Amino acid sequence: MAKVASLLLLDTASLYFRAYYGIPPESMTAPDGTPVNAVRGLLDMIARLVRARHPGSLVACLDAAWRPAFRVAAIPSYKAHRANPDGSEQMPDALAAQIPVIFQVLAAAGVATAAASGYEADDVIGTLVARADGPVEVVTGDRDLFQLVDDERGVRILYTARGIGNLDVIDEAAVTKRYDIPSRAYAAFAALRGDPSDGLPGVPGVGEKTAAALVRSFGTVEAMLTAIDAGHGGWPTGSRAKLVAARGYLEVAMPVVLVARDAPVPAAGGQLPARPPDPAALAELDARWDLSSSLGRMLSALAGRPG
Repeated sequence: MAKVASLLLLDTASLYFRAYYGIPPESMTAPDGTPVNAVRGLLDMIARLVRARHPGSLVACLDAAWRPAFRVAAIPSYKAHRANPDGSEQMPDALAAQIPVIFQVLAAAGVATAAASGYEADDVIGTLVARADGPVEVVTGDRDLFQLVDDERGVRILYTARGIGNLDVIDEAAVTKRYDIPSRAYAAFAALRGDPSDGLPGVPGVGEKTAAALVRSFGTVEAMLTAIDAGHGGWPTGSRAKLVAARGYLEVAMPVVLVARDAPVPAAGGQLPARPPDPAALAELDARWDLSSSLGRMLSALAGRPG
């Protein structure tokens, strides 16, 4: 049987935020002085990833809702500290101005994108992983996606914490080494531990070590709640009372932490374009924003040309 080509999924917002903060905005500007550091940085990242990972297909996954209503309804604090009064995401104006340009350039270059109404990019990624019939690599700086790691299906995370040039390849062994839990239990571990960056409170008094011990003992949050009701033992010291006190949170936390596997994501394709589908639009964007060498490197990488 022929080998199925690998799929490379990009957590696009994670990458353009990294590009923006990794390159001073004033160091890369369009002819009118508008910063383009996030645009050019993302294009360079895509070029580097394609050359290093040799994917058979690539999809840039996008947020249609950066703070989905179903997650906020369950836990109102979810990402609340990052929201503007109008509900939009807080970010520097110089980055916000570049996001439409990023979308325009990707479309004109023929890079496949995917989003789903009411869902985050994480959910798009989870759904495309669930649909995939071959190996998948997910590029992200978000540890929440560790829950998707699956050696049997060939699903790995390329974690960007140390930069695109120094990716951490996260497989099941890497998750276990980091947290002393299996990757399938990462979502339960995260719900117990909490995540201040997402406004996820976690269980007060339960840190990483206790969360890992609970996961090893019970496997899932549901099993922990069942054990509480049944009066089972096996609790790490002092943890049972903490979970009893946080029961209301635990009963709603998992749908917030779990990445959707069935979001309404349209078929995304993902074949690497040998040539841009809209070269005229791409030329106009290049002239307007001075994307020059960054755009050229991405196009060469997508077409499989050296450079």
